[in-house]
Amino acid sequence: MPVEKKAPTAEIASTGHSVLPPSEEKPRYVNTMFARIAPTYDLMNRLMTLGQDQRWRRELLALSNLPPRGTLLDVGTGTGDIGYAAMARYPGVQAYGVDFTYEMMAAGVDKTPGLRLPFAQADTYHLPFADDTMDAVVSGFLVRNVVDRAAAFREMMRVTKPGGRVVCLETTPPADTLIGQGSRLYFDTIVPFLGGLISGDREAYTYLPKSTQKFVEPDELQRLMEQAGLRNVIYRLRMMGTVAIHVGTK
Repeated sequence: MPVEKKAPTAEIASTGHSVLPPSEEKPRYVNTMFARIAPTYDLMNRLMTLGQDQRWRRELLALSNLPPRGTLLDVGTGTGDIGYAAMARYPGVQAYGVDFTYEMMAAGVDKTPGLRLPFAQADTYHLPFADDTMDAVVSGFLVRNVVDRAAAFREMMRVTKPGGRVVCLETTPPADTLIGQGSRLYFDTIVPFLGGLISGDREAYTYLPKSTQKFVEPDELQRLMEQAGLRNVIYRLRMMGTVAIHVGTK
């Protein structure tokens, strides 16, 4: 299924930031960065996480508590991994994918034979769906790239049906422990090297670890979801505490 391109991204030049851009430049920077790395994004995810990202997505889907023939919206869908996984794992479920970056979605069109995942290019704060339409709204590795996280959760909650769930899969800042130090070393040295080798874009895979280090702790993310209006928010830590899956109910 083709994706309608609403705004040109390939013509936007890199800002040249080697670490984190200022808030006012972040949307443009992130959009351009993901456009550049779209062709190798899935491969790098598998390599960076040692293949564990697919397991985390399956757990995210289990926590979504989808009913038979339910609907799921994946915000920041990228190439559609979560949406395709939902429809493959739960026949009868219809998933939809929304992303800010056209090139990422274009790389995911028809990725899984026999499954149709509708994509739409949209801003995280203005999802193109009516109130109370989705049984679950999920995101994977999106929220740390968003400037106003509470607003993003409010918009996700808006399109979720009452009783439905909002589920967030994210990395966590490295802890001040031996494991945390090892994680920091891995993401600060090996990931940029590998990203440069595989994607030809070392800058992108320097930004991604830095965005994790500056991200909020799981407890704070839980509070942000609660402040947005979600109830019964809990989270699970995975991969020795370097990844968290948060879930809340509307």
